[in-house]
Amino acid sequence: MNPTPLQRVQILVAYDGTRFDGWQSQRSKNGIQDHLEKAAATITGQKTAVHGAGRTDAGVHALAQSAHLDLPFHSVPLEQWALALNAHLPREIRVTNLRLMPATFHARFSAKSKIYRYRIFNADWMNPLELQRAWHIPKNIDFALMRAAAAMLVGRHDFRAFCANRGWKETSTVREIWKISLRKAGPLITLDFFGEGFLYKMVRMLSANIVRVGQGKSNLAELERFLHDPASAKSTLSAPAEGLTLMKVGYREVASAALAGTSSVTKRASSGPK
Repeated sequence: MNPTPLQRVQILVAYDGTRFDGWQSQRSKNGIQDHLEKAAATITGQKTAVHGAGRTDAGVHALAQSAHLDLPFHSVPLEQWALALNAHLPREIRVTNLRLMPATFHARFSAKSKIYRYRIFNADWMNPLELQRAWHIPKNIDFALMRAAAAMLVGRHDFRAFCANRGWKETSTVREIWKISLRKAGPLITLDFFGEGFLYKMVRMLSANIVRVGQGKSNLAELERFLHDPASAKSTLSAPAEGLTLMKVGYREVASAALAGTSSVTKRASSGPK
């Protein structure tokens, strides 16, 4: 008997990561990946692997995480798959879009860019509607100093000093950040990171260091040392997971789009090692 032919499908997934153990499958079976694979298996009656574009940590959210899975033809019409999956997922996880892709597509290895957003609530009191959505910092932050710190981090650098140990050695710790966009609306400060890819906990560590400079607890010289002498200097700071959201995964070069717009910090001509 011939096996059922499969179709590769890309899905976009939004989730509140508060009560989950991150994206990656866990022994607890409480990773976002676990819940998606369980939902797919319930519908198809067979084990179905789900591959994500990146492994968000426990407590981190996503607006448009990208993933792919191979689904049997005719089991469920393609246009009904989102509804079918959502019917079997926790309410904090939702498939928002899906499309048929060629068999060569891979959610992780085909990705060309990512956008992460970090949110800070800078006021004496914490808005209860921002709980698990933003990092509460009650003391004043100098926004101009934050922008100066972000400007130093834009470009192609060895970010070894701004990544945590995932349990194995990275092939390369050189990454390029095209833009860091900073916005302030009342007490809410938003940092958007546009880049080709990010190391483990890199965005949270960069956010923490930008804030520390804004608080006057560190300076640009220390950031410079982290960037240009990572073998002897490493940051130990990491911003809380709840302030971070994966906003978008891109599958075409988006540097020109990332560099467009205002109120942002963009790549400088001299920005570190190439």
